[in-house]
Amino acid sequence: MNTYKLTLIAMLASMAIAGRLVMANVPNVQPVTAIIIITGFWLGPLAAVIMAFLTTFLSNVFLGMGYWTIWQILSWSIIGMGAGLIGKYWANIPVWALSIYGFLSGVVYGLIISLTMRVAGQPFWAYYLAGLPMDLNHAASNVIFILVLSPVLGTLFSRYQKKYLLTSV
Repeated sequence: MNTYKLTLIAMLASMAIAGRLVMANVPNVQPVTAIIIITGFWLGPLAAVIMAFLTTFLSNVFLGMGYWTIWQILSWSIIGMGAGLIGKYWANIPVWALSIYGFLSGVVYGLIISLTMRVAGQPFWAYYLAGLPMDLNHAASNVIFILVLSPVLGTLFSRYQKKYLLTSV
C-alpha cells in the first residue's frame, strides 16, 4: 500500500468522521457505512478495514468510547470486506445494486451490534426487535448516501486509479 493510497484512506475517514459527527443528532442516519462500502468497492477489503478502524475509533473519541466500539469496528470491517470482494469480482456493478448491498448492510450492522447485548448476558431478541426501526433507518440512509456519493467518489477513484496506478488490496 503506497503513501498516496494511505492518504486517500485518511481523507475518506475524515469525511466519514465529519459526516458521523454532523449527523449525530439524527437517529441512525450517518454516511459512515456508505463511505466504507464505497471505499471497499473501489480500494479493496484492506482499505475498508482500515477505514472502519479509523472512523470508529476517532469518531468515538468524540461520541463516546465503550465496549461497543469493538463491535462497531467488527461490523463495519465485515461490511467493508464484503464490498471489497464485490468490487474485486464484480467491478461493473451498477450503483443501484451497490445501494441494495448498502441496505442489507444496515440490517447486518444492527444485527451485529445487537449481539453485544447477548454477549453482555441480556436478552437478544427484545433488544434486536426494539432496534429494528433504527436499523431500517440506517439501511435506508445507506441507500441514499450510496446513490449520492458513489457517482462523485467513483469518478474521483477512477481518475486517481489511472493517474497513480492504484490497485485494490
